[in-house]
Amino acid sequence: MSVFKRNYPNPQFGRKDWVNLNGEWDFGFERARSGFKFSSDESLALKIHSEGRYGYKIRVPYCIESVLSGIGYTDFVNLVWYRKKVEITNRDGGRVFLHVGAADYLTTVIVNSQCAGRHKGGYTSFSFDITDYVCNGENEIFILCEDNVKSPLVMRGKQSEQRKSHGCDYTRTTGIWQTVYLEYVPDNYVKSFKIYPDSDNGSVTISAELSGRGDILCEAFYNGKSVGKAKKMNVSAHTMLQIDLDETHLWEVGEGRLYDLIIRFAKDEVESYFGLRNVSLEGYKFLINNKSVFQRLVLDQGFYQQGIYTPSKDAELYRDIELSMSLGFNGARLHQKVFDPRFLYWCDVYGYIVWGEYASWGIDHSSPKSVDIFLAEWKEAIERDFNHPSIIGWCPMNETWNYHNRRQYDALLSTIYDYTKAVDPTRPCIDTSGNFHVKTDIYDVHDYNYDVPWFKNNFDKLVTEGTLYEHVLVDNPERQKYNGEPVFVSEYGGIKWETDKAHKAWGYGVDVKTEEEFAERYCGLTDALMQNERMFGFCYTQLYDIEQEQNGLFTYTREKKFSNKVYDEIKKVNSQIAAIER
Repeated sequence: MSVFKRNYPNPQFGRKDWVNLNGEWDFGFERARSGFKFSSDESLALKIHSEGRYGYKIRVPYCIESVLSGIGYTDFVNLVWYRKKVEITNRDGGRVFLHVGAADYLTTVIVNSQCAGRHKGGYTSFSFDITDYVCNGENEIFILCEDNVKSPLVMRGKQSEQRKSHGCDYTRTTGIWQTVYLEYVPDNYVKSFKIYPDSDNGSVTISAELSGRGDILCEAFYNGKSVGKAKKMNVSAHTMLQIDLDETHLWEVGEGRLYDLIIRFAKDEVESYFGLRNVSLEGYKFLINNKSVFQRLVLDQGFYQQGIYTPSKDAELYRDIELSMSLGFNGARLHQKVFDPRFLYWCDVYGYIVWGEYASWGIDHSSPKSVDIFLAEWKEAIERDFNHPSIIGWCPMNETWNYHNRRQYDALLSTIYDYTKAVDPTRPCIDTSGNFHVKTDIYDVHDYNYDVPWFKNNFDKLVTEGTLYEHVLVDNPERQKYNGEPVFVSEYGGIKWETDKAHKAWGYGVDVKTEEEFAERYCGLTDALMQNERMFGFCYTQLYDIEQEQNGLFTYTREKKFSNKVYDEIKKVNSQIAAIER
C-alpha cells in the first residue's frame, strides 16, 4: 500500500506534492434571516472579505454545528466564511490547485483578494487552479459558503428543515465538511481518468483526460509487483490505454484484492488503484464477476455524533464497515449523502459493496427547474466516484413523494436515469429508491410492515404469481407499474429500540418489548427475503442510531445495544445461503 493512501484525501487520485490545510481557520457567520437569496456573483464574498468580520476560530473540516468544530452552533445559518494565511515557497513553474472535499452549499473562493472560482452543491468535491493568484511567501485564502436548506432548489439530504431534528431528519451541516488542501502540479498534467476493468479477460482500460502534451505510461502492480503496463507517445487531450494483466486477482465480496496503478504523463505522476470486477443483471439475479450475489445490505447514513457529516479520524470510517461485516452484512446503501472518498477507499479495501446515492431530499422534484441543478451536481458525484469497485450501482433519488401536493416531474427521473447510464454504462441504475419509479433497471421497494407472516406472504407472490405487492404500487396504479425487473427490498425493519433518553425516540416498528421479540422479528423478516428465490437482496434500516432515530443495531457512538445472543442470531440469519444464490 502506498504511503499516500493512508492519509491522502482522495486515494483514487493522489499526488505526493500536496499540503493539508485542515486545522484552525479564522471564522465568522451570519444567522439565518427571512428572504435570504443566494448571491449571483462574487461581489458578496468580496464585500465580506473586505469587512474582515471574524470573531471566531474554527477547526476545518468540521461544520459550525458540530462539537469538533469548536463552535457547536446548531440554529439556522445562511452564511459562513473562513480565512487562512498559507505559506507557499519555491514555486518555480507548474500549477497550484486548491481542493475542497465538500462544502455546503454555494461556495466562493477568494485568493489574495481575487475571485478564484465558485461552486454550487453541498456534497461533491471541487478544485480551482489558483496559480495566477498566488505568490511565493504568504498568501491569504478566503472562503464564503451560502446555505439555505429551505430552498426548493437545494438538496439537503437528511439535514433538518426545521429548527431542531425530527423523525428521520437530523442536525444540519453548513459550510466546509471535508478536507481542504493545496496540490502542486506540473504544467502538463493528468486532469482526470476513468478505469474500466475487464475481469473476464484479465485486463484494464484507462481513459485519461490530459492537459498539455507528452508521453503517457500506465503501470499496474499487485502486492508491489509489476503485472502489466501500457505506453503511448506524444499524446494530448484524451487518450485510452489497455493493460493486459500478467496475474488475475478478482475483486470479490469480502475480498478487496486491489491492484495499484501509477499513471505517468510528462513530468506528472498520479497514484491510484483498481479492483478487477464486473457487475451485471441476469433475470432476477445480480451478478458480480458472473456469480449471483445476494446483497445483504444495511442502511448507512454517514453521521457521527461529534462531527455530524465528518468523522474525527479514519478509524471511524472503517469501524462502521467492520461492525456491519461482523453481523453478516456484505455491504451498505449509502443513504442521502455522497460519502467521503476515504470511506469508499475502505469499502474497496474490505470488499464491501455499496450503492452510490445523492442527497435528493429537499429539491422540488415537481419542477422542470430541478433538472439542470440536479444533473450538474449528480454528474460530479458519478465522475468522482466512478473508479471505486465497491460501488455496484447508482441510485440518484430517494422516495419521491409528492412535493407540496404536486406530483413529481416524471421527465426529471427519466432524464436522470438516461444521463446516469450515459455517464456510466457499466453499472445498473435505480431512478428513485422506493417510489415513484419511472425508468429503472431494478424495481426496489421500501416496506416497513412488521407482521412477519403478512410480509412473507406478499413477497412470496413474486414467485407464485409473478406479481409484486407494495403499497405504493397497488395504491397508485397510474403512477408506476412492476414490469418483471429484478427486485430487492431496499428499506425494511427499522425496529425501534430506545437507548438514548436525551432524545424522544423515533422509529418504525414500535411494539417490540424484549430482546427476544426483537431478534424474532429481525430474523423472521430477513429470512422471508433471503428464502425468496426471486429476491436478490435486502437493506435493513439501519446500522446505528442517529439522534432521535433509534432503530439502529448499534448506538450513535457505535456501542452495542443488545446482548451477544441477539447479535449472534442476526449474524446467523444474514449469513445463510440465499435462495437466489443456490
